[in-house]
Amino acid sequence: MTTLHKLSKSDAQRSDPEVQVWPFDGLDAKTAALIVIAFGVIVLLLQYMQALLAPLAFGLLLFYALDSGVDAMERIRVPRWLGAALVLGLTIGAIFGGAYALQDQALTVINELPAGARRIATLVERRPRTDPGPLDKVEQAADELARTDKPKPAPGVVRVQVEEPRITATGLMWSGSIGALSAVNQLIMILFLTYFLLLSDKLMRRKFVELAGPTLSKKKVTLEIINDISSQIGRFLGVQIFTSIVVGVATWAALAYVGLDQAAMWGLLAGVFNSIPYYGPLIVSGALSLVAFLQFGTMSMMLAVAGLSLAITSLEGWLLTPLLLGKVAAMNRVAVFVGLLFWSWAWGVWGLLLAVPMMMSIKVICDHVEDLKPVGRFLGE
Repeated sequence: MTTLHKLSKSDAQRSDPEVQVWPFDGLDAKTAALIVIAFGVIVLLLQYMQALLAPLAFGLLLFYALDSGVDAMERIRVPRWLGAALVLGLTIGAIFGGAYALQDQALTVINELPAGARRIATLVERRPRTDPGPLDKVEQAADELARTDKPKPAPGVVRVQVEEPRITATGLMWSGSIGALSAVNQLIMILFLTYFLLLSDKLMRRKFVELAGPTLSKKKVTLEIINDISSQIGRFLGVQIFTSIVVGVATWAALAYVGLDQAAMWGLLAGVFNSIPYYGPLIVSGALSLVAFLQFGTMSMMLAVAGLSLAITSLEGWLLTPLLLGKVAAMNRVAVFVGLLFWSWAWGVWGLLLAVPMMMSIKVICDHVEDLKPVGRFLGE
């Protein structure tokens, strides 16, 4: 008789290095429940601490985008404190300079908003109404129910109606000022954080390696994770900035060719929104189609402008970005979309901007931790 021997998981991995065992095999119910509870607590903390964690993550993102420039200046014997200040100052100056150059077009668009709203209202009211539509019937039924649900007052009792306080211009200006001050405060904090990170790059790396543990293997893995996150996110941001510039310039040229007003401003917005996966190009295409319809008044021009915008972003997303990124930072599209949903739910607009870099960082960590390598494979292509 032949004896059949069962290979253990470690034997299977030794015989075939490509075999990956699911890291949670063999967990008992208590441990699995603790993992689920811990994951839920982490998710709730991410959402609850959004005001702290989201600006911190954005500061780290700016650090990865500017660190290579500061390193290059340090190599030519520029002091790091001066190089960090110059790179950060040039970046801020370029952003505000571009905004200042396009302020006239932005003010023109803002001034034309009331006229555009009136034109849309006119187009909607132009449709002749002979019989009430489904929405009108629903509104009538709701009004009837509201009237019948009100109890009749008892004899001698006067019904009192409480009026809500009116929204005043002073109140709107006050609330808007508070929101603007909060945004400016967050921006200043992010810039200071980015500058200190650029200044203490090597020191922070050494501190993280020291916290990894006493063994050389843990220190080595930690250093590899830090370097891979830095290189992949830096490369991703470089490609993202380049492709956004390409999309912005191409959109500007295409809109100027068809004669759309304020083409430069719309091209800038197309480049900015191109950094948001999936949603950004759809938002820009929808806005441009509405603007084209209001300016030209024909469905053909509306469809042409929307088609041009979608064609530019599609060519960039399917051809240019994969060609520049290659397989190093390739992410599973389903995983990216799920990550986009999660981070936008947890952090709102911050999450839309940070979703892809956060997912890339998670993938790098999973790729270097032995028990989490199957998760890293799932996140990759």
